[in-house]
Amino acid sequence: MRGRALALAAFLATGASLLAACTVGPDYHRPATEVPPAFRGIDPAAPAEPGSLGDVAWWRIFEDEALQSLIWIALVENYDLRLAAARILDARAQLIIIRSNQFPTIDATGSASYQRIEGNPPSLIPTENFFPQASVNLSFELDFWGRWRRATEAARANLLASGEARHVVVSTLVADVASAYFELRTLDLSLEIARRTLSTRQDSLRLVTLRQQGGVVSLMDVRQAESLVNSAARDIPNFERQIEQTENRITTLLGRNPGPVARGQSLDRQISLPTLPPGLPAALLERRPDVRLAELQVVAANAQIGVAKADFFPRITLLGSIGVGGGVQAGESFGPLGLFGIGPTATLPIFTAGRVQAGVESAEARHQEAVAHYQQTVQQALREVSDALVEHQKRQDSRREQEALTEALRDATRLSNMRYDGGVTSYLEVLDTDRQFFSAEVDLAVAQLNELVAVVQLYRALGGGWAL
Repeated sequence: MRGRALALAAFLATGASLLAACTVGPDYHRPATEVPPAFRGIDPAAPAEPGSLGDVAWWRIFEDEALQSLIWIALVENYDLRLAAARILDARAQLIIIRSNQFPTIDATGSASYQRIEGNPPSLIPTENFFPQASVNLSFELDFWGRWRRATEAARANLLASGEARHVVVSTLVADVASAYFELRTLDLSLEIARRTLSTRQDSLRLVTLRQQGGVVSLMDVRQAESLVNSAARDIPNFERQIEQTENRITTLLGRNPGPVARGQSLDRQISLPTLPPGLPAALLERRPDVRLAELQVVAANAQIGVAKADFFPRITLLGSIGVGGGVQAGESFGPLGLFGIGPTATLPIFTAGRVQAGVESAEARHQEAVAHYQQTVQQALREVSDALVEHQKRQDSRREQEALTEALRDATRLSNMRYDGGVTSYLEVLDTDRQFFSAEVDLAVAQLNELVAVVQLYRALGGGWAL
């Protein structure tokens, strides 16, 4: 028995050495993509910067501790991330299942059948039969053509792709929480401006009312002052509504029920980066998780071609069994008996009505689709970075112009009030400049928000925000 076991072990070792002899299907090569030397909007003659904003950890970009706390909570409790983590576990289990086909399957079986026969006529002698037996069975498909190696390669790529898919979710989540928080702080500032404006206009209304009662101004000035108060009071509930709805959106991103959100630094102190270097376009292929995800899908599709082509070749399975048994029959016992058997079986497709060839063509088509998707993803990534660069630059220019406009209207409001108090002009001029100044202050808050969101978009487009 020992000699046969050694023979079996030698046979398996020989078979294992033959498995690497031939692996059908193409080996993976990264699809060709056209990557420019620099992003659009960057001077090609300028010295290249190897560093990139996308390499900076998100907690160094978003310095507000309240925002950092919100992002950390989201990274732990967000339901989209939980779903992505579950998909990783599933892909890991699928890899183990598929990889197990490269190894022998060994199982044990046992049985103990008992039979007793009695009855008429009397000449029939009662009979008892008892046959216990046990065996260890082996089944091993010799992977001569690399069917299971290619399938394992595809499963491993799918596992890595599920990890990159989670990184995509993380990057999106960090950007969404940051953008929503900046929007919330903008609404807070707008509400503060509206309340301050309302208080100022109420004071002006009281003064104008006193002057009208003294016969200095007409009732028209009072009505115009009242319109200013009413317009400011009307805007406050709208800002309060938007604040509460934005808080609900943030808490949902955090995986929690709607509720209040803690605040931190003011809107103008959220991001204080001196420069926003984009880095080199070629590095984007390694940094962005969606690009790496698309490439891993190409790897998996490429391996599936080999799995499909392996169906053209014989499937050779090694079957073996070692067992022991005995029994009792009609009062006579026998055994123990030993059992040893081993031998290969081969299955060769002869006629499949084109099924095998169609399987190869289908795998090749899916590979072509994955390649096109990868190239499209790279192109889309380059476009998103270029769009984000021009977005940030122009939003920054717009914010600076809005700051100048706001300061000019602030001074115009001061001068119009002085002119009105001096009796030089009517209250209509005060009304007009005050409205313009209020709108300019709110527009300045929105301009600051747009610039911050542009930084978030650029950071995400460069592949930042996912590294933990």
